[in-house]
Amino acid sequence: MKFEDIYQFFNDPPPNYLNKELAVCYILSVLLNGESYGTELIEKLKQMQPTYRLSDTVLYGALKFLEQEQTIAGYWQKVEGRGRPRRMYQVCENARKQSEDLARFWWAYVNREQESQAM
Repeated sequence: MKFEDIYQFFNDPPPNYLNKELAVCYILSVLLNGESYGTELIEKLKQMQPTYRLSDTVLYGALKFLEQEQTIAGYWQKVEGRGRPRRMYQVCENARKQSEDLARFWWAYVNREQESQAM
C-alpha cells in the first residue's frame, strides 16, 4: 500500500452494497412512482445514487419478502423486442401508507450519508 492508494480510495471510493433492509426501502421508494422490474431497479439505483449498488441476491430476496408481505404485487409482462417476459412489480394500494413510511427511511438514510460525506 502507498499513500497514493489511500488518496485514491477516498477520491473514488468503492460502491456500498445495500443490505436487505435498505433494499426494501429503496425498492418501495421507486415503486411508489410507478411499476418497475428487477434489472431496472438495479440500473435506477446506479443512476440515482452512484455510490450505492444492489446485488441480484439482495434485490430478489427483498422483492420476495415484499410480495410475501403483500406490500407489492408482481405480474409477468411480455415486452416487445425481448424473448422472455419480465416480472413487473407495483405497490399494493392497501400497503401504500407503510410503503411511503419505509421510502422515507431510504431518503433519510441517503441524505444523512451525503451530509456525512460532505464534511
